[in-house]
Amino acid sequence: MTMSAQNEKLPAQQLSGVAGVLAYAPSPIFALMALATAYGTNATMLCSANPGLLPIDGMTMMYLLMSLFHLPPWLKLVSPYRTH
Repeated sequence: MTMSAQNEKLPAQQLSGVAGVLAYAPSPIFALMALATAYGTNATMLCSANPGLLPIDGMTMMYLLMSLFHLPPWLKLVSPYRTH
């Protein structure tokens, strides 16, 4: 392999490393956003006569679903059947 071919692969390898690390970011962030949305002071819950048993509204449910959707990188990390 020539020197120019190695230089061309280097940015792609660096991008792959950065993308690999960033794959772990969304799931915990969405989970924290769901907690903040569920237990934050919501004007509709303060004014409601019967807010319900669980503090899960539409936005909280969306953040929980997004957190679950972005969970596969974490599952691959802890899986005993990993292939690298």
